[in-house]
Amino acid sequence: QGVAMVKRLAGNVDLILLLSMFDEEIRSITPGMSLNPSTQSPSFAQSPPSSVSTQSPVSTPQNASTVQKLTVSGGRTTAAHRTDFAAKLQGFHKQLASRGYGRGPKVVRLHIQREHVLEQAIKIIMREAPKSLAKSKLEIMFRGEEGLDYGGPSREFYFLLSREVFNPYYGLFEYSANDAYTLQISPMSAMVDRACDWFRFCGRILALALIHQRLMDAFFTRPFYKFLLGLPMDLKDLESVDEEYHRSLSWIAENDIEAAFMELTFTVDEKIFDQLTSKELKPGGADIAVTEENKIEYIELLVRWRLDRGVSEQRGHLLRGFNETLDPRFLQAFDARELELAIAGTVEIDVDDWERNTLYRSGFQPSHPAIINFWCAIRRMDNDARLRLLQFVTGTSSIPFEGFAALRGSNGPRKFTIECWGGVDSLPRAHTCFNRLDLPPYESYDQLMEKLTLAIEETSSFGME
Repeated sequence: QGVAMVKRLAGNVDLILLLSMFDEEIRSITPGMSLNPSTQSPSFAQSPPSSVSTQSPVSTPQNASTVQKLTVSGGRTTAAHRTDFAAKLQGFHKQLASRGYGRGPKVVRLHIQREHVLEQAIKIIMREAPKSLAKSKLEIMFRGEEGLDYGGPSREFYFLLSREVFNPYYGLFEYSANDAYTLQISPMSAMVDRACDWFRFCGRILALALIHQRLMDAFFTRPFYKFLLGLPMDLKDLESVDEEYHRSLSWIAENDIEAAFMELTFTVDEKIFDQLTSKELKPGGADIAVTEENKIEYIELLVRWRLDRGVSEQRGHLLRGFNETLDPRFLQAFDARELELAIAGTVEIDVDDWERNTLYRSGFQPSHPAIINFWCAIRRMDNDARLRLLQFVTGTSSIPFEGFAALRGSNGPRKFTIECWGGVDSLPRAHTCFNRLDLPPYESYDQLMEKLTLAIEETSSFGME
């Protein structure tokens, strides 16, 4: 009966998502078994490393009976993995909705000024009880601007807020060692006034963005997402934080340290107030020599120390704000890369995907000269300009992981739309709640580019339909 039941339910998305939340427990009591989707046999196994091709039991939303193949290579997510993640994300939102997250009936109203979005948001959000906040609807309105919150102001609220609170200028976060793009908690943030409150607020904001299906305009290092998920860190995670230190530990891992006469112990030198002190990595570490047999433990302890150095308290406050708003058990189906996609979407714009998933109204069609010029202009823009245009029209520069087909509007998915409107002397205008660009039928490419650029650079308020 069990075999027949597994065969019948092998493609059931809800069951698979439920089981994935208890993956570790299942594996701990069935250590030698494996789930083979090709035969749909009722057995489970240890998951292989992410660099190895395996079979995922999660089905596609379009065909719940088809088992998809999951292949992850070189840190890039394949199409099969994206389909797998689509089912996970769909199930995640379904679970939140079934438990009343973000559904009301209570409404938390944030009527705020753009120039004071950070100060006003923290006052309103931190005065709410976390469980009540998680279940409440959020209503965003920018003072002095027309526009009801059918989704556009909410999206721009998260966009503006993430641009502020995660900005390294304020001292809470800093850019990682590898680039000027991904963020990590700054050790200097301990000196920021009321740092504990700010980090708790950051945790709540990240949780609310997941609950309300809004994307943040911030990308963090991979260890940050693993920290939110409660996953253990490894040597690879250190590379984005301290590349030189990562190289040193990698050398120790790959070479015979006894032959090199390194004479290491389970200690690390730490500078506190310009004084160099020796800290034990484990009790009695000063008397324990590092050998070939125990060097893996030594490396693991050093990785943990380096990633925690100067930020463990701040991380604790951020995690408190996150977990008190969103039950972390809902996230157990995700890995770090998938959580990044759920929080921030993607950043590189696929113009072909954008054009493919655009609708036209009021006389516009793909062959209209103004539309041909529009897409010509988009293709000539660099990625930053495209992101600014997207933010102008939709309220955010983030893109759902599924691409433009999954853009959301006031009442669910709503594709990017271009409507013919106004005269050739008018500027384009945007309706962010509906992902709609009102574009006059400009007669030349130069005119379109001039007007479009002016609208993007000079306009920051909402049109109202």
